[in-house]
Amino acid sequence: MHYEAIVIGVSSGGMNALKIIFSALPVDFNIPIIIVQHVGAHSDSQWIKFLNGKSHLDIKEADEKDKIEKGKIYIAPPNYHLLVEKDKTFSLTIDERVSFARPSIDVLFESAAEAYQNKLIGIVLTGSNHDGTKGIKRIKECGGLAIIQDPKTAESAYMPQSAIAAIVPDYIISLENIVALLIKIDQQKE
Repeated sequence: MHYEAIVIGVSSGGMNALKIIFSALPVDFNIPIIIVQHVGAHSDSQWIKFLNGKSHLDIKEADEKDKIEKGKIYIAPPNYHLLVEKDKTFSLTIDERVSFARPSIDVLFESAAEAYQNKLIGIVLTGSNHDGTKGIKRIKECGGLAIIQDPKTAESAYMPQSAIAAIVPDYIISLENIVALLIKIDQQKE
Protein backbone atom coordinates (compact mmCIF):
# COMPACT_ATOMS: atom_id res chain seq x y z
CA MET A 1 0.00 0.00 0.00
CA HIS A 2 1.24 3.47 -0.91
CA TYR A 3 0.44 5.94 1.88
CA GLU A 4 0.37 9.66 1.10
CA ALA A 5 0.33 11.19 4.61
CA ILE A 6 0.75 10.46 8.32
CA VAL A 7 -1.22 12.26 11.04
CA ILE A 8 -0.07 12.13 14.65
CA GLY A 9 -2.03 13.16 17.73
CA VAL A 10 -0.18 13.70 20.99
CA SER A 11 -0.71 15.49 24.27
CA SER A 12 0.90 15.01 27.72
CA GLY A 13 4.40 13.62 27.30
CA GLY A 14 4.40 14.58 23.65
CA MET A 15 7.71 16.42 23.51
CA ASN A 16 9.67 13.30 24.51
CA ALA A 17 7.63 11.08 22.17
CA LEU A 18 8.12 13.40 19.18
CA LYS A 19 11.84 13.77 19.95
CA ILE A 20 12.25 9.98 19.81
CA ILE A 21 10.35 9.71 16.52
CA PHE A 22 11.92 12.69 14.74
CA SER A 23 15.50 11.89 15.73
CA ALA A 24 15.13 8.38 14.29
CA LEU A 25 13.51 9.19 10.93
CA PRO A 26 16.07 9.22 8.08
CA VAL A 27 16.78 12.26 5.91
CA ASP A 28 15.19 10.54 2.89
CA PHE A 29 11.87 9.82 4.66
CA ASN A 30 9.21 10.89 2.16
CA ILE A 31 5.72 10.62 3.64
CA PRO A 32 4.58 14.02 4.99
CA ILE A 33 3.75 14.05 8.71
CA ILE A 34 1.08 16.33 10.18
CA ILE A 35 0.89 16.73 13.95
CA VAL A 36 -1.41 18.09 16.58
CA GLN A 37 0.40 18.47 19.90
CA HIS A 38 -1.76 20.01 22.59
CA VAL A 39 -0.07 23.27 23.59
CA GLY A 40 -1.19 26.40 25.37
CA ALA A 41 -2.95 29.11 23.35
CA HIS A 42 0.03 31.46 23.70
CA SER A 43 2.79 28.90 23.23
CA ASP A 44 5.76 30.16 21.24
CA SER A 45 7.61 28.17 18.60
CA GLN A 46 10.68 27.41 20.75
CA TRP A 47 9.68 23.76 21.08
CA ILE A 48 9.47 23.46 17.27
CA LYS A 49 13.00 24.92 17.01
CA PHE A 50 14.13 22.39 19.62
CA LEU A 51 12.59 19.49 17.65
CA ASN A 52 14.08 20.83 14.40
CA GLY A 53 17.49 20.50 16.05
CA LYS A 54 16.79 16.81 16.69
CA SER A 55 15.36 15.97 13.24
CA HIS A 56 16.85 15.18 9.83
CA LEU A 57 13.60 16.47 8.29
CA ASP A 58 12.26 20.02 8.07
CA ILE A 59 9.70 20.74 10.80
CA LYS A 60 7.47 23.80 10.41
CA GLU A 61 4.30 25.27 11.78
CA ALA A 62 1.48 24.66 9.30
CA ASP A 63 0.03 27.75 7.70
CA GLU A 64 -3.17 28.59 5.83
CA LYS A 65 -3.11 27.19 2.26
CA ASP A 66 0.30 25.49 2.67
CA LYS A 67 0.56 22.68 0.15
CA ILE A 68 1.43 19.41 1.90
CA GLU A 69 4.81 18.27 0.59
CA LYS A 70 6.76 15.01 0.80
CA GLY A 71 9.51 14.82 3.40
CA LYS A 72 8.12 17.63 5.56
CA ILE A 73 6.75 17.65 9.09
CA TYR A 74 3.91 20.08 9.85
CA ILE A 75 2.74 21.05 13.33
CA ALA A 76 -0.58 22.73 14.11
CA PRO A 77 -0.12 26.29 15.38
CA PRO A 78 -1.29 27.15 18.90
CA ASN A 79 -4.96 28.08 19.32
CA TYR A 80 -5.99 27.01 15.77
CA HIS A 81 -7.65 23.87 14.50
CA LEU A 82 -5.66 22.44 11.60
CA LEU A 83 -7.65 20.91 8.74
CA VAL A 84 -6.57 19.11 5.58
CA GLU A 85 -8.54 20.16 2.51
CA LYS A 86 -9.43 17.84 -0.40
CA ASP A 87 -6.72 19.54 -2.52
CA LYS A 88 -4.10 18.53 0.09
CA THR A 89 -3.59 22.02 1.49
CA PHE A 90 -4.15 23.25 5.04
CA SER A 91 -6.79 25.52 6.47
CA LEU A 92 -6.84 26.97 9.96
CA THR A 93 -9.91 27.81 12.02
CA ILE A 94 -10.62 29.29 15.43
CA ASP A 95 -13.86 27.32 15.82
CA GLU A 96 -14.88 26.16 19.28
CA ARG A 97 -12.59 23.83 21.21
CA VAL A 98 -13.12 20.12 20.59
CA SER A 99 -12.44 17.76 23.52
CA PHE A 100 -11.25 20.85 25.43
CA ALA A 101 -8.53 21.45 22.83
CA ARG A 102 -7.68 23.84 20.03
CA PRO A 103 -5.87 22.53 18.08
CA SER A 104 -7.89 19.33 18.24
CA ILE A 105 -6.53 15.96 17.15
CA ASP A 106 -10.03 14.83 16.11
CA VAL A 107 -10.46 17.83 13.78
CA LEU A 108 -7.15 17.10 12.03
CA PHE A 109 -7.71 13.33 11.83
CA GLU A 110 -11.29 13.58 10.52
CA SER A 111 -10.44 16.13 7.81
CA ALA A 112 -7.31 14.18 6.77
CA ALA A 113 -9.34 10.94 6.60
CA GLU A 114 -11.74 12.62 4.17
CA ALA A 115 -8.89 14.00 2.05
CA TYR A 116 -6.66 10.91 1.96
CA GLN A 117 -9.14 8.05 2.52
CA ASN A 118 -7.23 4.71 2.59
CA LYS A 119 -3.89 6.42 1.87
CA LEU A 120 -3.60 7.83 5.42
CA ILE A 121 -1.77 6.56 8.49
CA GLY A 122 -3.16 7.76 11.84
CA ILE A 123 -1.08 7.55 15.02
CA VAL A 124 -2.30 8.22 18.56
CA LEU A 125 0.48 8.73 21.10
CA THR A 126 0.73 9.61 24.78
CA GLY A 127 -1.90 11.95 26.22
CA SER A 128 -4.28 12.54 29.08
CA ASN A 129 -7.66 13.02 27.41
CA HIS A 130 -9.79 11.30 24.76
CA ASP A 131 -8.97 13.69 21.87
CA GLY A 132 -8.02 11.59 18.84
CA THR A 133 -10.44 8.75 19.56
CA LYS A 134 -13.17 9.94 17.16
CA GLY A 135 -10.54 10.87 14.59
CA ILE A 136 -8.73 7.52 14.59
CA LYS A 137 -12.14 5.84 14.29
CA ARG A 138 -12.85 7.94 11.18
CA ILE A 139 -9.44 7.05 9.71
CA LYS A 140 -10.29 3.34 10.11
CA GLU A 141 -13.75 3.87 8.56
CA CYS A 142 -12.07 5.44 5.51
CA GLY A 143 -9.68 2.48 5.15
CA GLY A 144 -6.58 4.10 6.64
CA LEU A 145 -3.98 2.46 8.89
CA ALA A 146 -4.39 2.96 12.67
CA ILE A 147 -1.33 2.82 14.92
CA ILE A 148 -1.61 3.34 18.68
CA GLN A 149 1.29 3.73 21.08
CA ASP A 150 1.28 0.86 23.54
CA PRO A 151 -0.25 2.46 26.67
CA LYS A 152 2.31 0.62 28.83
CA THR A 153 5.05 2.66 27.09
CA ALA A 154 3.24 6.02 27.11
CA GLU A 155 4.03 8.79 29.59
CA SER A 156 0.27 9.27 29.85
CA ALA A 157 -1.73 6.15 28.94
CA TYR A 158 -5.25 7.64 28.80
CA MET A 159 -5.29 8.80 25.17
CA PRO A 160 -3.95 5.53 23.70
CA GLN A 161 -6.29 3.52 25.96
CA SER A 162 -9.28 5.58 24.80
CA ALA A 163 -8.39 4.98 21.14
CA ILE A 164 -7.89 1.24 21.69
CA ALA A 165 -11.30 1.02 23.41
CA ALA A 166 -12.97 2.60 20.35
CA ILE A 167 -11.39 0.65 17.48
CA VAL A 168 -9.39 -2.43 16.60
CA PRO A 169 -6.06 -0.81 15.70
CA ASP A 170 -3.73 -2.27 13.10
CA TYR A 171 -0.84 -1.90 15.55
CA ILE A 172 -0.40 -1.30 19.29
CA ILE A 173 3.35 -0.82 19.64
CA SER A 174 6.13 1.18 21.35
CA LEU A 175 7.53 4.43 19.95
CA GLU A 176 10.66 2.67 18.69
CA ASN A 177 8.55 0.09 16.85
CA ILE A 178 6.33 2.85 15.42
CA VAL A 179 9.45 4.48 13.93
CA ALA A 180 10.68 1.16 12.49
CA LEU A 181 7.25 0.48 10.98
CA LEU A 182 7.02 3.96 9.40
CA ILE A 183 10.48 3.60 7.85
CA LYS A 184 9.54 0.19 6.46
CA ILE A 185 6.27 1.55 5.00
CA ASP A 186 8.08 4.56 3.50
CA GLN A 187 10.68 2.34 1.83
CA GLN A 188 7.91 0.22 0.23
CA LYS A 189 6.39 3.20 -1.55
CA GLU A 190 5.95 3.37 -5.32
